[in-house]
Amino acid sequence: MKSRIFAAQQRAALVVNTEMVALYWQIGQDIIERQARQGWGAKVIDRLAHDLRVAFPDVRGMSARNLRYMRDFAKAWPDFEIWQQAAAKLPWGHNMVLIDRIKDAERRLLYATAALEHGWSRNALDTHIDLQSIERAGKAITNFERTLQPPSSDLARESLKDPYKLDFLGLGDDAEERAIEQGVVDHLTEFLVELGVGFAYVGRQVHLEVGGDDFYIDLLFYHLKLRSYVVIEIKGGKFKPEHLGQLSFYLTAVDETLSHESDGPTIGLLLCRSKNEVVAEYALKDSNRALGVAEYELLRALPDPLQTALPTIEQIERELGGVDE
Repeated sequence: MKSRIFAAQQRAALVVNTEMVALYWQIGQDIIERQARQGWGAKVIDRLAHDLRVAFPDVRGMSARNLRYMRDFAKAWPDFEIWQQAAAKLPWGHNMVLIDRIKDAERRLLYATAALEHGWSRNALDTHIDLQSIERAGKAITNFERTLQPPSSDLARESLKDPYKLDFLGLGDDAEERAIEQGVVDHLTEFLVELGVGFAYVGRQVHLEVGGDDFYIDLLFYHLKLRSYVVIEIKGGKFKPEHLGQLSFYLTAVDETLSHESDGPTIGLLLCRSKNEVVAEYALKDSNRALGVAEYELLRALPDPLQTALPTIEQIERELGGVDE
């Protein structure tokens, strides 16, 4: 009974939200038409905001600022069917983020759909847009089409990115591998966001005993949708084909010592500072293990070559004592 009541509450909240967003879209369309007829100098939005506040003093969301968002929302989603399928099911705050951050309609639709599918909060949506999560998804060089069965091969490929942005670690380009590993553990929440949906942390320097010898995996994760362990090895320099030999060995060891019979094949991801894509593709062709190769960035890429001399927004805010907007 509790489950049914909760489910009914959720359905009711979704209907209310959808109706509200639909109303906002219609108001936005009306504003666009009125401004086209009367001109921008007619102060259509200011007069409408005043009239609505007088007519509905208890209704929130009818400020001039929000009416401008409604107009921009209607412009952003002129196709009724598309916006109804995606944006209409998102809270209004999510739609405001999409309008502010993304001007390209196709990209906006991708992030709206992903926010629905993964249940991203407003802040999570903003973070993923900032990280360009969707644009980087599926870009790692892999051999999954040959080593994994569909649909796992497609899901695994889309689960890996290139490059991985590790600027939240606060490390310079000369950071050693162990420092990066420790930084990942110290900033695990941010790293899990960067990895994407479905990854669960297992451990760092995970011990494996094979034939009486000891081995240690840099980072071990478990992917909840793939039902597979994911071994991540970090290399401080340029990719070399021999790196995959070590990673393949770890995958075999995990399959033999950690995996349950119901788990899928263990997947390996080699993170390196740089790679020759042709060399990486050649190296992957000879392996029968599910492997991927991607680069990582310790500093966020900027057009200015003096990037390291520029403070981040977060650093500036800390220096100013966290001034509120």
